[in-house]
Amino acid sequence: MAIVWSAVPASADNLMTIGGLTSQPIGHYEFCKANPGECSVRIRDTGPERMTKALWEKLVSVNSTINRAIKPMNDIDIYGQEEVWTFPSTGVGDCEDYVLEKRRALSRSGVSLSNLLITVVRKPDGEGHAVLTVRTDRGDFVLDNLTDAVKLWTATNYRYLKRQASNNTGHWVSLRADNAPVVGAVSQ
Repeated sequence: MAIVWSAVPASADNLMTIGGLTSQPIGHYEFCKANPGECSVRIRDTGPERMTKALWEKLVSVNSTINRAIKPMNDIDIYGQEEVWTFPSTGVGDCEDYVLEKRRALSRSGVSLSNLLITVVRKPDGEGHAVLTVRTDRGDFVLDNLTDAVKLWTATNYRYLKRQASNNTGHWVSLRADNAPVVGAVSQ
């Protein structure tokens, strides 16, 4: 079932609850060393993007276009090592590479970097994964290389761990435990 942007009411439940500063993923740390300009942007957080029909169409288009343009391949097969975050210039990549490309495309189209946040999640099988979270006044939407559907974060089956800070592209914040929707909860 696809979500239509106009059907999503503005609600605090649609926004992730952030915690304090936390550690930067090692792949992002290495990406930042190689691309310091990408990770030193201090942004005035003016709040979530205003969701419009045009923004919704842009999110859906960028998500599906980039999903089709990049062939999924893991870092071991591409680079011979784990956790290489980079722009997928050769047409292959893993989840972080899709995220970086989607973030770049949306930023170039005018969406503020304060609302384009790389997010680390855990899939139901326990595997780590990265998605792009787009903060809007109707909630936090997820662009994911595993589906062309753009979904509210609460409509995914992921456990949300951390994401980039909205005011500094090199900082990360934890995501509170109440960000684990019932469908994504795993008892231990």
